[in-house]
Amino acid sequence: QAKLIAHWMCVGFIHGVMNTDNMTISGETIDYGPCAFLDSYDPQKVFSSIDRDGRYAYGNQPRIAQWNLARFAETLLTQIDNNPERAVQFATEAINRFPQLYEKAMTDHLRAKLGLQAEHEGDRALAQELLALMAANGADFTLTFRRLCNAAAAREAEDSLRQLFATTGGIDSWISKWRERLSLESFSQEDRLKRMNATNPAIIPRNHFVENALQAAVEKDDLKPFENLLGSLTDPFNTRFEEHEFAFPPATSDPGYKTFCGT
Repeated sequence: QAKLIAHWMCVGFIHGVMNTDNMTISGETIDYGPCAFLDSYDPQKVFSSIDRDGRYAYGNQPRIAQWNLARFAETLLTQIDNNPERAVQFATEAINRFPQLYEKAMTDHLRAKLGLQAEHEGDRALAQELLALMAANGADFTLTFRRLCNAAAAREAEDSLRQLFATTGGIDSWISKWRERLSLESFSQEDRLKRMNATNPAIIPRNHFVENALQAAVEKDDLKPFENLLGSLTDPFNTRFEEHEFAFPPATSDPGYKTFCGT
């Protein structure tokens, strides 16, 4: 579960309805009816119409996963040990390992997204600084990391990255730190780009394209938009999609956009 949630977080996925019956012991994503993906990065982002208090907001997903696992552990207490106190102790110790496992998985993913391979103490802080800048500037989650791939390949591509930020002072400073950190790596530029492009999708099922596909199917009995979207999403890391229309957020965002169970 820790590895699964880290995967979710690193592609901007919001499950939307993470109650206990929507998690599986196999660590697969199930029952994600009101799910959606982030456009601009916002840890508190909620789409699900039934999530009125933000319980299942993007940034809350790791905490909720641990809470759900604790409820699961409660059902197993009589099987863990005949002594209730020992059973609770063993279960608690197991559940309390979740944050460490999640942090390890998340940091590993973030390293890959930044083009890093070796483990350095400040790597998570470097990634967190970028995420904080993205949140403060409303930068698009997917585009930021994809354009970071291009910046890793060529310095002149930094301009397209900067365009995603309302103010550039912070991102300029961060890019300098990132390049300094890259200089500590020993693997080749080719390997770095391969690693980054395999971790940062060029396209995601953005909400406005999903809505367009649904509307065309329901109102016009036209499945072509759905087929086009699905066909592209089967290969989301392909660099040929970087300039495709599916790669871009809507011209104007809808802050009240909601998703529904059954979508």
